[in-house]
Amino acid sequence: MTHVLSAASFAALLLPSFALAQGAAGGPVDGPAMPTPRMTQNDIVNGSYSEREIRRRGLEIFTTSFNVFDGFGDGPVDPADPLSPGGRPTANGTWMRLNGLDSQSCQECHGVISNATVPPTLGVAGVGGISASAFPGLTSMDVGDVDGSLRAEVDGRMINPPFVYGAGGVELAGKEMTAELQALKAQAQANPGSAVALVAKGIDFGSIVFDAQSGLFDTSNVEGIEEDLVVRPFGRKGEFLSVRAFDLGALMFHQGMQPAEVVGSGVDADGDGVVNEVLAGEVSALHVFAVNLERPSQTGGNLPAVRAGAQVFESAGCATCHVPALETLSPTLGLALPEVPTDPSANVFYSADLVAGPAHFRSNGLGVTVPLYSDLKRHDMGPDLAETTGSPLDPFFITPRLWGASDTAPYMHDGRALTLRAAIEMHGGEGQFAAVNFSNLGSLDQEALLHFLDSLRVPTRPAADISRPRRK
Repeated sequence: MTHVLSAASFAALLLPSFALAQGAAGGPVDGPAMPTPRMTQNDIVNGSYSEREIRRRGLEIFTTSFNVFDGFGDGPVDPADPLSPGGRPTANGTWMRLNGLDSQSCQECHGVISNATVPPTLGVAGVGGISASAFPGLTSMDVGDVDGSLRAEVDGRMINPPFVYGAGGVELAGKEMTAELQALKAQAQANPGSAVALVAKGIDFGSIVFDAQSGLFDTSNVEGIEEDLVVRPFGRKGEFLSVRAFDLGALMFHQGMQPAEVVGSGVDADGDGVVNEVLAGEVSALHVFAVNLERPSQTGGNLPAVRAGAQVFESAGCATCHVPALETLSPTLGLALPEVPTDPSANVFYSADLVAGPAHFRSNGLGVTVPLYSDLKRHDMGPDLAETTGSPLDPFFITPRLWGASDTAPYMHDGRALTLRAAIEMHGGEGQFAAVNFSNLGSLDQEALLHFLDSLRVPTRPAADISRPRRK
């Protein structure tokens, strides 16, 4: 016997917060997938929703598969700029895959909690397998190896998706470092002609000098950071100062979903017939969701084998760039709109408690300890790892955070290293000394170091307190 679901029964299968567009008879029709009612920035600022409700909405948006009613995709192809989001060509009218329009949701590319389990543990806000890699700026690929180089050269980038866990601590550390560097810049301006060392949280970013005659700063000795002295801890190249800044670009690149705060309220910038595709409040919900995700941690840190490996990690020089932890001065992360890159304290509308809140960072007495294993600094990793975007080689990458390394193979910015050993051996440029030191270790010390890295794990049940099954 065939059972036919009524419209009411079908609607009951869906999450209550996901509203279906209703026809005249009250039945489901094609319509937007974005959770309703739409969440505005005023809703958040005025306290219309609790923190848990905002986080839950962020989770919903993160996992929603957007469609054309939401504004998915670009508009007409722009012959003058076919690479930037808004007017890109597609392969079949919907997708391109290379250079974006490559997924319907954030979750598609961030769906693996652990690749170390059999089968892999799936869940929200994790890493992506190599098939989820993004290809920004791609204009050509020598798939047939026409030049006989034995490699299919790519003119563009290939990015393997990282996880989002612990983002609140990373963003807080980066913002505090930015504040320190801006204060040092002001110090240089107050003392013309004197070189001021740019050291924030123990990380050396070179030095800066102010020339009173020209009124300009000499930034020729600034290293590992842009000349504006803003720490941007997100993105493989260190391009984004916050989760919000990352999300604004990601929504446009991956799904063609245009945030109103970028293109303007009521503006159909991509000509697809949809305005206000993502409201500022909805981007804020994504931001609140991400910075409250649990942090990675270490398993068996007191075991002799793990302690021995940590000592080898230090003695081999790995910790020079993969700094075990950064200490913040505050336990509270402020989210701002609009964001002022050089002033993280401006326009704050929401504060996340990273100790008492769901992120559960450990207090250091004043702020929190962020055990990320990174210096949040960009380094030249040598020509073998360099990317091309347009014509120049770009070998600079922000130091990858190693927390969670045990669960997140493959490694390197583009997933080329299938094991941690291979990832270490591929270090070039500023990281080559560590690769050489590792190769000179005895086999027991090498195994100890790898055993230590295997103790760095991701959270087992991220966002469990705001998750619930979509279907009963």
